[in-house]
Amino acid sequence: MTSTIFLPTPPGANRLWRSYQGRTVKSGVARSWQAQAALLARAKGIQPTDGAIALAIVLHPRRTKTGAASKVRLDVDAPIKATMDALQGVAYVDDKQVIRVSSEIGYPLQDGGITVTVTPL
Repeated sequence: MTSTIFLPTPPGANRLWRSYQGRTVKSGVARSWQAQAALLARAKGIQPTDGAIALAIVLHPRRTKTGAASKVRLDVDAPIKATMDALQGVAYVDDKQVIRVSSEIGYPLQDGGITVTVTPL
């Protein structure tokens, strides 16, 4: 069953990782966003599947006071890794199950965000 969920804008790629005592670790911002995304997905009733899936991600830039899309936004590929990591164990058992990913820029929203559609194949 196809599921669609709206999530807040994920952190950019430069904010996903930090160096700590000589090791690369997931940043606090990334961990917090991923926990929030997982919670929202579970609240929506999304359950893990063990089959192949496709992810479709639509990045919604912030809307300016004039209603136009903000020129400051993530690149179209930026939400992919963070979103796949956040939904692992929630929408699928392992991110190796994701065999198709699409990402595009959508219409602007007041605070921005992303729409994620998970489709079993």
